[in-house]
Amino acid sequence: MAQFRHRRETLGVLERELMLLSRHSLGGRTTGMERRLDRSAYHLLSRMRVQGPMSIGELAEAFGLDTSTVNRQTSAMLRTGLVERIPDPDGGIARKLRVTEEGAAQLAADRATTLDGIGDLLADWTPEQVAGLCDSLIHFNTSIERSEGRPWPRAEP
Repeated sequence: MAQFRHRRETLGVLERELMLLSRHSLGGRTTGMERRLDRSAYHLLSRMRVQGPMSIGELAEAFGLDTSTVNRQTSAMLRTGLVERIPDPDGGIARKLRVTEEGAAQLAADRATTLDGIGDLLADWTPEQVAGLCDSLIHFNTSIERSEGRPWPRAEP
């Protein structure tokens, strides 16, 4: 693939907009519903929902985080009943974390709130604009994942 050189000014605009995007919570803004999960629980549960049970080490690798960080995050999720420890279904030594019914229900509720919020934000966009944004974000995220060697499983539409 040809290497493209992008103008520094354009990259600066992109950097600023990505920074601004990262500070927003997209769900519940106009629906009046509050999210119940914190951001880390939402991300960890979302990954386990797609991939299935995962060990602390697998989660740390998947997110590029230190195992102590993931251990703190998952300990809080264990205390609140969002995940449970199970033996490795593949017979490995490390125990895995699996999303509980409560965790799945809270994730589904937060996802619904997020989808409603995104839908409200995009209400005046054309279907073509939304599809273009989706295509661009998929391309951007897969480029990052390829660069970092940590692909996100995309089993869902």
